[in-house]
Amino acid sequence: TTTLRLIAGLEAPDAGSIWLDGRRVAGNGAWVAPDARRVGMVFQDGALFPHLTVAQNIAFPLNTRNGRGRVEDLLALVGMPGYGERFPHQLSGGQQQRVALARALAPQPSVVLLDEPFSRLDAALRASLREEVRAIVKQTGATTVFVTHDQEEALSIADRVVVMFDGEVAQTGTPQEVYTRPATRAIATFVGEANLLRGEANGLMAECALGRMILATPAHGPVDIMVRPEAIELRAVRDGAARIERIRYFGHDQAIQLCLRDGSQVDVRSLPRPDLTTGQQVDLFVRGVVVAYPR
Repeated sequence: TTTLRLIAGLEAPDAGSIWLDGRRVAGNGAWVAPDARRVGMVFQDGALFPHLTVAQNIAFPLNTRNGRGRVEDLLALVGMPGYGERFPHQLSGGQQQRVALARALAPQPSVVLLDEPFSRLDAALRASLREEVRAIVKQTGATTVFVTHDQEEALSIADRVVVMFDGEVAQTGTPQEVYTRPATRAIATFVGEANLLRGEANGLMAECALGRMILATPAHGPVDIMVRPEAIELRAVRDGAARIERIRYFGHDQAIQLCLRDGSQVDVRSLPRPDLTTGQQVDLFVRGVVVAYPR
């Protein structure tokens, strides 16, 4: 949130510079007011004016004669034609956020900032609305900075993901890069579920309780090997390398907790398998390459 407020001009940086469209807007003696930055912002709660209609909310940042036509175009863009005369209290949470997005897009900004706009919505609505918002901002061509604590949301909606810890950028990359090759242990466990297993590495090979594995990048000596739960396949056998401790069923998949022979715990994600039961012995197989972190 602080990062978004700095970009929008609602906060001033203590040091450094902020550039938008090749222009310095803050830092080194420069300061461009928020209303002159061509930045639109959608807040967590939408922040609509309760005493204004939907059309008046959207038109608020406009000062042109073509404002009415622009409002109608934006209502159509966000899938709400005909809602212009309603008031915010007459809308659902998802509709309010669509109106907030339309208002942010009204002055045709070069950058749109979204501060956890779906956090107060239920899971089903959040999933559908984020796809709609992605399509809408793609259509406008505006660069969008989207802040969220929902890792799945970040991976599904973004072209590039930036992971921040304590106000600093820890890693940046495509969703695939951040998920499959997290730069640190902290990122590995923050972005999705992860098993960290002690092992020994020698170049592109490593050995741990799950056997020999191929590493994404070379490493040597004692390491922690990161294996995603969905990368592990199970095979039921009489005298396996692990025992099933617990199975949690979620409908679309299931989470399986295993205990290895050395006592360490491993989590597995798989499609529902009625052939697996608690207490059963299984062997484990890891698909693809894994990431190792020096210990």
